[in-house]
Amino acid sequence: MFISTFSVAIMAVASILVLAFIFFLALGAKYNKMLAPLNSKEYPLCELYGVGFAILAMFRHNYSSKSERKRKKQIALVVGEKHAEYYLRVNAAQRVTLSFLLATVGFALYGLVDDYLIVGVFLMFAFLAYYYYATLPESNLQKKTNEILSDFADVTSKLALLVNAGMILKEAWHKTAYTGSSELYKEMQRTCVNMNNGMSELDAYAEFGSRCASPEIKKFTSTVVQGLVKGNRELVDMIKQQSGEVWDAKRHRARQQGQKAASKLLIPICIMFIGVIIMIVVPIFANIGV
Repeated sequence: MFISTFSVAIMAVASILVLAFIFFLALGAKYNKMLAPLNSKEYPLCELYGVGFAILAMFRHNYSSKSERKRKKQIALVVGEKHAEYYLRVNAAQRVTLSFLLATVGFALYGLVDDYLIVGVFLMFAFLAYYYYATLPESNLQKKTNEILSDFADVTSKLALLVNAGMILKEAWHKTAYTGSSELYKEMQRTCVNMNNGMSELDAYAEFGSRCASPEIKKFTSTVVQGLVKGNRELVDMIKQQSGEVWDAKRHRARQQGQKAASKLLIPICIMFIGVIIMIVVPIFANIGV
């Protein structure tokens, strides 16, 4: 049976990739302790990430590049500054491992199915995997921000009510923080812990605004800080005003999300319409031909 030169080349590449994967897997065994804290649901095939760590170490990957610094900042806003470096490296190893694995599988499967298409498909999957996991920190941050903003209007209303009733802001903050368990309430509870551990009230609120990474929350916390400096009476008025603005912003976001949902429905509707047209037109032309 004749085997083309191109087929031999592909199978040679497949052999090299398989051997390289095995080599880096053995080399990456020393990173197993680093992989122990990872959850397999959030980090699929995390037991193989040693491959990525070994490759990145061999080629001296630059974790200080502009894109990696941006990614680290996004990760820090989700998991905290303390663990940001670790998860930045895990993210890099994750995308390298999975894309390398998909490319290797694609070339290896060619020897079984003898179809060039399978190589192209798996190379496309490898590229998409690398792109997806490279943008995952940004997606996670956006998801956290959206979840925080969904509760923000309720929180500001509670704070405004308690402060207007005569409670000082610190007590109102503590009381509100432990009335829920979503991301926003967790961040508020973290602020309470910081204040209990000796951090000044102003610094704790400012750090809360930075962690939440939302312009609306940063504006709210800066207003709170200004109100604390000026006095309790002005603080009450400022919080009430901010609460109204937050509710207006929430209604505006709800309208935007409704418009986005409607626009997304246009695609399947257009596809269905084209399908119906084809089902009607094709038989007509077929009958004309007869």
